Amino acid sequence: MVPLEDGAAVIALLRGINVVGKKKVPMATLRSLAQELGWRSVATYINSGNLVCAAKGAPAKLARLLEGAIEEQFGFDVAVIVRTAADWRRYAAGSAFADVETTRPSALLLALAQGAPPKDIARVLQPYCGAGERVAVRGDALWIDYASGVARSKLTPAVLDRAVGSPVTARNWNTVQALARMLEA
Repeated sequence: MVPLEDGAAVIALLRGINVVGKKKVPMATLRSLAQELGWRSVATYINSGNLVCAAKGAPAKLARLLEGAIEEQFGFDVAVIVRTAADWRRYAAGSAFADVETTRPSALLLALAQGAPPKDIARVLQPYCGAGERVAVRGDALWIDYASGVARSKLTPAVLDRAVGSPVTARNWNTVQALARMLEA
């Protein structure tokens, strides 16, 4: 559980680390960096850069702080996206595609950006959707149903970044739920 007296509960997502040996960020080191920033009750989930903690400050400021610490420690840039516990609870309460939450949870992704996605983002991304793929927006959340899996989709990270206009990172429905449980444990 993340004690609120130490600051507000937040979730920080790192983009593109520990993928095929690139941009390696050990989770123990990530936890230590967050603690050095004064963040409390720091916990990570799996090896892909999911951090749950209590921290004081606006999400964008916290993201910049962690990005700077990572660059100083490792010598490379990593985009960080921070959301409040309230935001995360809203995401975990239900996706835009409830019909696949239980049938294909690893193919249902929540994509979040550093900047707000354009209101017409679903329309902009539609030409990249393959058979059965769907895109929807709820507030700042971009939901993608990768019906045939992520690997062969044309809805790539580069396409999402260009369409949104800022770095985007995504987590599957299983991870969304696991991080919500970490907030509530």
